[in-house]
Amino acid sequence: MKVALFVTCVNDTLYPETGRAMVRLLRRLGHDVEFPEGQTCCGQMHLNTGYRRQALPLVKGFAETFEPYDAVVTPSASCAAMIRDWHPKLAPRASGVASRVYELSEFLVDVLDVTDVGAYFPHRVTYHPTCHSLRMLHVGDRPLRLLREVRGIDLADLPDAAECCGFGGTFALKNAEVSAAMCADKVTAVRETRAEALCAADNSCLMHIGGALTRTRAAVRTVHLAEILASTEEDLK
Repeated sequence: MKVALFVTCVNDTLYPETGRAMVRLLRRLGHDVEFPEGQTCCGQMHLNTGYRRQALPLVKGFAETFEPYDAVVTPSASCAAMIRDWHPKLAPRASGVASRVYELSEFLVDVLDVTDVGAYFPHRVTYHPTCHSLRMLHVGDRPLRLLREVRGIDLADLPDAAECCGFGGTFALKNAEVSAAMCADKVTAVRETRAEALCAADNSCLMHIGGALTRTRAAVRTVHLAEILASTEEDLK
């Protein structure tokens, strides 16, 4: 397959290691991965704040950039949901490319038909299913199926896992007090698991929760699903 990485704004700017982890993982599984340099924002920030007209050039640019590829894989359920759900509505010609966009766990489980990716991560981990992954992409238990196959992992159930962390992009800015209260509940649940690491499919949510974990001095780090799946025993030597 001719596979492209859509890294997204947050990962490109703040969490580049997540993108590198995806490339390592997919190459380890035998797939060549390209990074089209013409990629930009998917337009989600513009659309969510009411700038629909300004999002349209980004949607069209995305379709043009990724048209040559059989599959486009991204480490963001949020951006994948934006592309699959909204790009065809904003620009019908974008529907072909949008249908070939996958969040990482979807691509591994549904397209490559693999759950054991040869990962090794000897830590106690809990998983937070982000809102877009649950409610728009409907990824279900795909991330958990992948995590359960990771050697050495101690996977702990997160209480009230489906509850929102309170980030929601600009929601956290416009409704700061409500957002902070929601995040506090999520942090309490994470700490109850006694996990060493909190995992999710969106670094935006991990950034939000991770900030609260740091402020409360919780001994829990955040790690993207891709980084766990890309980890091997060789990495620890």
